[in-house]
Amino acid sequence: MTPLARAEGLSHVFASKTGSTKALDAITAEIAPGVITGVVGPDGAGKTTFLRHLAGLLRPSAGRVEVLGHDMANDAAAAHPFIGYMPQRFGLYEDLSVAENLALFADLHGLRDAAREERAKLLLEFTGLAPFTARQAGALSGGMKQKLGLACALLARPKLLLLDEPSVGVDPASRRELWRIVERMMGEAKTAGTEMGVVWATSYLDEAERCASVLLLHEGKLLSAAPPADFLAPMAGRVCRVTLPAAQRRRAVAIAKSLPGVLDALVQGDSLRLVLAPGAAPPDAALLGGSETKLVPPRFEDGFMDRLIAAAPPQKTAPPPPVASFADGAVIEVNHLIRRFGEFVAVNDVSFTIARGEIFGLLGPNGAGKSTTFRMLCGLLRPSSGSALVAGENLLAAAAQARAKLGYMAQKFSLYGELTVRQNLDFFARAYGLDRAARRLAIADALARFELAEAADSLASALPLGLKQRLSLAAALMHKPEILFLDEPTSGVDPLNRRAFWARIGELAAQGVTVLVTSHFMDEAEYCDRLAIINAGRVLVTDTPAALRARVRTPALPDPTLEDAFIALVEGAAA
Repeated sequence: MTPLARAEGLSHVFASKTGSTKALDAITAEIAPGVITGVVGPDGAGKTTFLRHLAGLLRPSAGRVEVLGHDMANDAAAAHPFIGYMPQRFGLYEDLSVAENLALFADLHGLRDAAREERAKLLLEFTGLAPFTARQAGALSGGMKQKLGLACALLARPKLLLLDEPSVGVDPASRRELWRIVERMMGEAKTAGTEMGVVWATSYLDEAERCASVLLLHEGKLLSAAPPADFLAPMAGRVCRVTLPAAQRRRAVAIAKSLPGVLDALVQGDSLRLVLAPGAAPPDAALLGGSETKLVPPRFEDGFMDRLIAAAPPQKTAPPPPVASFADGAVIEVNHLIRRFGEFVAVNDVSFTIARGEIFGLLGPNGAGKSTTFRMLCGLLRPSSGSALVAGENLLAAAAQARAKLGYMAQKFSLYGELTVRQNLDFFARAYGLDRAARRLAIADALARFELAEAADSLASALPLGLKQRLSLAAALMHKPEILFLDEPTSGVDPLNRRAFWARIGELAAQGVTVLVTSHFMDEAEYCDRLAIINAGRVLVTDTPAALRARVRTPALPDPTLEDAFIALVEGAAA
């Protein structure tokens, strides 16, 4: 089939006062009609730059891009009417209503009244936004913004749909719904006589596995362009699972990563999933403190990690010394917590406890109440009723004293982009009340421990996402808090940086730091000792990741994922 788009020797260099960065390096690839092509890779790999070239928003430094037969360097205007583009931030006007956003995009595409009304009605029906046409875009939940951004991109019946990480920051149920919408619209286009091609950049590797073909980018280079099955084939016999006690999981990860035959180790509830080097034998379970090692079928993520590690092998490090499991005794106690906004009850009688050194996760759909609960426990929002003790301090009576004992890492990182890495660390150290000598020691320790020394004099706004994440975590820990609050800390971060981040969190928990985290990544929720799933302001269940998966295990689903458990529990509660 004739490709919808083609890149030949595509290179792009971003110049700055301090030098230049090659974002794309001689990329040659094709985008087929009628299918979804995935684009994956670590942060800074060039995914967004590649999509912006397909959209005609950038001119190549070398090579060329052709879309629907048009050279995008010289004739992009001719292709633009046939391209739908959904950028990472959705491209919405938050002060306009749902209907006004759709009308604006219809104007931009030159849609006539009859066509725009018919198309808008169909898209509102497909996305479930029909009851919310008068609501401002800024007042929508993350999942609803996502669907509105997609509807705007689909208004003009594009032949090429470009989606730049559209599912970042939304819950698993919303991600599945997004896929259903896109697949329905592809079917609708086919019925109308058009083969719509989709380019889907994503940080979720389970999404990439659903694509017809996957482009794997790394440091601006194209490492692979192949169907997902081609990523799986070389992994046969190279993936195993080690069953072990939950208390041994985090140390077992560190031990496994130090072994010469192990390329990758990932926590999965009460087990580890190991990716082995070609020809390597599975390690003895007893070496990791486990009871059984067995080979399991590979997943796309295993092939992804294998190819990235081949491109940039990590250094082996010694595992940390043994540590005790988290101690008994609650550090956070939540009793019958309620928060009202007028007549709306956002949090409804929530109770749970968290022990010292425990990693506790709050999961839930967008709008379920987990962020409101999280903000109350951080002392950022006053409860309507109920009680919350944090490190022995009552948030209602002594919020300032409680806040002094905790560190907070916000979803948007809360860094000052116009300050350097060193200046950000100094600012947060001052905010936490450290004196001059303590600040100097804390900054030096943070630069070394979080591998930020080389970027110490770089502006925070210029850092890649993985470095911003490390800086934000370092800033939250400047005063050595007893409790660490993490609000979707890896949203939009690639799997490599997610693994490194959770290794650091595991080390903190081993030192006795209590961690409370919200997340939409189900694979990283496996790192938690326990999870509370919240829906409609109430706690549905509190249990370990392994126990939650066991709740939905059936003969038809013998090995459920945590995402399967999450969706089944939330949908069951809604029903």
